[in-house]
Amino acid sequence: MAEQQPRYFQADALTALATGLFTAAGLASPRAACVARLLVLTDMMGRTTHGLAQCKPYLDQLEQGGMSASGDYTVVKDTGPTVVWDGNYLPGLWLVETALQTGFERLPQHGVVTFSIRRSHHIGCLAALVKQATDRGYYAMLLSSGPHGKYVAPYGGTVPLFSPNPIAIGYPTAQSPVLVDTCASITTVSMTREKAQAGGLFEQAWLLDPQGKPTHDPRYLEQTTPRGSLMLLGGVEAGHKGFGLALMVEALTQGLSGFGRKDAPERWGASVYLQLIDPDAFAGRESFVEQMEFLAQECRANPPIDPDQPVRLPGEKADRNIAHARKHGVPVSPSTLQALRDYAARLKVDDEILAPS
Repeated sequence: MAEQQPRYFQADALTALATGLFTAAGLASPRAACVARLLVLTDMMGRTTHGLAQCKPYLDQLEQGGMSASGDYTVVKDTGPTVVWDGNYLPGLWLVETALQTGFERLPQHGVVTFSIRRSHHIGCLAALVKQATDRGYYAMLLSSGPHGKYVAPYGGTVPLFSPNPIAIGYPTAQSPVLVDTCASITTVSMTREKAQAGGLFEQAWLLDPQGKPTHDPRYLEQTTPRGSLMLLGGVEAGHKGFGLALMVEALTQGLSGFGRKDAPERWGASVYLQLIDPDAFAGRESFVEQMEFLAQECRANPPIDPDQPVRLPGEKADRNIAHARKHGVPVSPSTLQALRDYAARLKVDDEILAPS
């Protein structure tokens, strides 16, 4: 009988397996380990659509040449506090982590360091990357757009033009870091595909049909002709707000990097904007944390609508999920398990940890 429930594995074992798969597919070992570690962390945080579920698409891309297995990024411009890279379609998780590490080295001198990266491959879960900055006491903003992708229509329009354009910020408090990870559309491409493959409907009307009418049906994203689109944040009544956010992301990721929709790329990739801020370059880290912790406590103390669901800050659930995964294991869905097994067999990588229990 096929497995129906997720199985739980130790994070180190999953990371070792995924590292082996990416290495066998042609990635240099340090880069493979980086991608594997961040995908597993994403699953630990509870963002399963962007965790190990991305192994198969990434491995497919390496096999097909869509993701570059070798080479390096190109420095387009570097002033010290501002940097532009051409990622040459290298693994996005590795590119952004490399930018983060470079930024951390420069923050003591510059206080604020900003990167714009063009022609990166997919950068995965933004919150998992931003967390590396908050763990060091920094503020981070990370934005991404897919110049090749058209899934979200401009406000008042009916034809998809934008990608969901994710936006993440993170900053430290005295307790859990605040990790905001959202996008200009109400839902994402991955969640919509997952819902469509399962044959289900969204509980709310989170898409627009080809005539621009709200719909619960995820199939309108890619399975109809003409296609529909993902609904902008704010919905039919206030979608101009999501439209504004989408334009902001396009300007910071594509405008500043000098590569975007005008270039009509066809490869799966991303234009990226990353900004790191050291509070010590302003009023000081201690003052920053005091202010943000006070605000966090005020939010938590706010009388909840439902007494059984007190107010929580974004990032707190991810923190709890990580702690739970460390103690009880990382959940992996049956479909992801099968994809890992299939690739392990193809690449001749030991997948003993995935053997049916």
